[in-house]
Amino acid sequence: MTIDIPFIITCFFEIVTALPLTLVITVIPLIIGFGIGVVTALMRIYKVRFLHRIADFYVSFLRGTPVVLHVLIIYFALPLLIAKLSDQFGWGIDTASIPILVFVLTAFSLTAGAYMSEIIRSGILSVNQGQVEAAYAVGMSTRQALWRIVLPQAIGGILPNLCNLFIGFLHTSTFAFTVSQMELLGKANVVASVNLKFLEAFIAAALIYWG
Repeated sequence: MTIDIPFIITCFFEIVTALPLTLVITVIPLIIGFGIGVVTALMRIYKVRFLHRIADFYVSFLRGTPVVLHVLIIYFALPLLIAKLSDQFGWGIDTASIPILVFVLTAFSLTAGAYMSEIIRSGILSVNQGQVEAAYAVGMSTRQALWRIVLPQAIGGILPNLCNLFIGFLHTSTFAFTVSQMELLGKANVVASVNLKFLEAFIAAALIYWG
């Protein structure tokens, strides 16, 4: 058995066409997840009545279950929920017309929010409490202290973890193919299936991910 080097190059340029979608599946959930993570982390730190228990469950459940399971649950459950609400309130939404990408982004955003929450919470807790007390002493509210003192330092401290999470979610984007969303690995599978040269196609995909 020999490896077809020219075919790897051909595969590379075919597969790389799926890179923009892969980056969308990676970046948008991280942006949305950051917002979810901040809110969830603050709920848990300040023990917001009732809500902090929901936040605890949310983080524990999504961090304790596989990402591919989140994708499958959202893919099968969310259309049923939307259809039921549409019938009840007369919205007239046809769930079959909703792009698969919406369900993928929803699942990944919820997952990213859970992981972001723990990262952000650790960053906030790492800020010296004396700085918060000093902010209160000069008349700042809790919101002002968080916005001006705590969050800037916390985000600076967690940047390495956020970069690692980005890499992790770039790899996690491959799970989108389980619901037929054509990202990099899905494109590699299609190219390989047509030409029956799986090794070459997967090497090309690996080079793109590595890059």
